[in-house]
Amino acid sequence: MTLAQKNHIIQLPVTTFDPRSIDPREIAQAWLTSLENALATNSSLSGLFHEESWWRDMVALDWNLRTIQNLPRIQDFIRLRQPHAQLSNFRLQHEGKFQPKLEKVLDSLSWISSMFLFDTRVGRGAGVLRLTRNEDGAWKAYSVYTSLQELKKFPEPLGGRRAEGTIESMPGGLERGNWAERRERQVNFVDEEPTTLIVGAGQAGLNTAARLQSLGVSCLIVDRNERVGDNWRKRYRTLVTHDPAEFTHMAYLPFPKNWPQFTPKDKLGDWFEAYANIMELNVWMKTNIKSATYDDAKSEWAVNLTRHDGSNRTLRPRHIVWCTGHSGEPKIPRFDGQEQFKGTIYHGSQHGDASQHNVKGKKVVVVGSGNSGHDIAQNFYENGADVTMLQRSGTYVITADKGVFMMHEGLHEDHGPPTEQADIISESLPFPVQFALATHFTKRAAAAEKSTLDGLRKAGFELDFGIDGAGIARAYYTNGGGYYIDVGCSQLIIDGKIKLRRSPEGIARFTRDGLVLKDGGSLDADIVVLATGYDNMRTTVRKVLGNKVADRCGDVWNLDGEGELNSIYRPSGHPGFWFMGGNLALCRIYSKFLALQIKGIEAGLVSQNDGSVRARL
Repeated sequence: MTLAQKNHIIQLPVTTFDPRSIDPREIAQAWLTSLENALATNSSLSGLFHEESWWRDMVALDWNLRTIQNLPRIQDFIRLRQPHAQLSNFRLQHEGKFQPKLEKVLDSLSWISSMFLFDTRVGRGAGVLRLTRNEDGAWKAYSVYTSLQELKKFPEPLGGRRAEGTIESMPGGLERGNWAERRERQVNFVDEEPTTLIVGAGQAGLNTAARLQSLGVSCLIVDRNERVGDNWRKRYRTLVTHDPAEFTHMAYLPFPKNWPQFTPKDKLGDWFEAYANIMELNVWMKTNIKSATYDDAKSEWAVNLTRHDGSNRTLRPRHIVWCTGHSGEPKIPRFDGQEQFKGTIYHGSQHGDASQHNVKGKKVVVVGSGNSGHDIAQNFYENGADVTMLQRSGTYVITADKGVFMMHEGLHEDHGPPTEQADIISESLPFPVQFALATHFTKRAAAAEKSTLDGLRKAGFELDFGIDGAGIARAYYTNGGGYYIDVGCSQLIIDGKIKLRRSPEGIARFTRDGLVLKDGGSLDADIVVLATGYDNMRTTVRKVLGNKVADRCGDVWNLDGEGELNSIYRPSGHPGFWFMGGNLALCRIYSKFLALQIKGIEAGLVSQNDGSVRARL
């Protein structure tokens, strides 16, 4: 049975040893030296890896995102890719939090972990090793992570490599104009075509553009909204981020230290607008894509755009990065009798604020019990409505004030390690291993949040801790939903201020005054909000660019057979077409790897064919 067929459920190793006899630095150094020797001589890895082990690679060995499980597959992977990648010059991290240490992960599992640095033929990378001891006392790798961080020939202009900024230092000198005059020509692409067209000016598009420009890849962001940040400003009035500030920084530009822990939507929209200006990103707002076709022979797009002034422009980028939102198109179900309903019905994506409907005393049914469903129900209650949440299936609940901060302990938190290092550690374990560890975290969080969870159960709310009890980690990466980060609505349900109705089979039909459930019950309603989720990102591509492009792309999100996310941050299936999305942290982290893949193609380090990226041998 394959990993995917087993729902990526794995068994973690069990370790037993006397920690007093362990020198983590000595053991980690000996292992890393042996790995370097084995790679240099194409030797067997059997003495270095357990049979059940993992290697996760991001663009260092393969110009893709890969997870390889078990020793034979790892050996084949290395044998095929190391001659070209040439990983070498391994160095342990010798300072800070992630130098070699013995780490107690669970009561039954400890490992020696360390960050390390290395070189490749084309770049420099960072990785993480995790070693456990076998029955014979030998320390072997349970998990290794390698990630490309920069390209040797194309260093980013950071720190001591920053641009001088004087007119004399700019190409062409004063004759080509001062900074403002050059920016005017650049943002309108008067003298060149953008190499990359980014569709969407949210966190995905902005992070990706900043990364690409830092690598010297010209890019243009287009968005149909009026202002950068409107993708957040136009969402419901009470929305705030459900992730804390230290987790949600943008690439190169962290939030100020006095930034609120959870960011209100309009404040975040203003930050996005400022970010685009500060990072000198090229953005065309109020711009719509009319059509886009791809020329395989030229590896080039022809994209027809309509701009804010009604003018048309055809651009010929080599890449399109689709950043229109991880959630895709709204899923809006239709029900029998819906047309006779005399009240108001709309999808949660259309919700602005309950006060727009004069809802005091009105009966409101919110269909759905995920994040949006809870937030919308709370918004209606706080505006005086009589609110019922209709729950069809179970939901995982974690609280913002306890569980969320527990999730980020030791990494993305106040007084934590540098964000760049925390990002490396947070992504260094394969998703199946993350899920296995999450089952233990979920139990720990549930113990801390026992009163809330018990209160919800008593109110009739169905809790669902997910497959193997992996909670929010599995729910997010496999379904993109099915959870609620509690910012106050749970207590309203516990207190009966927001009523709950369970209906596993859902809605049968609408009547003039409400809806009938398939279990035979009914609910009166003046307003029904369908917080029923969103479709795959690929559906937006089909809607905007048509079947020819969408049919060559894969579905987005969930895990593939190896345990990596499908079609996002990596080749999509269509050459020159990339998906980018997710929460603010994922967009910051994975924009680096997507930008490196595009730069690798443009620099001639890799070739692109039929949607896959292949190294030039």
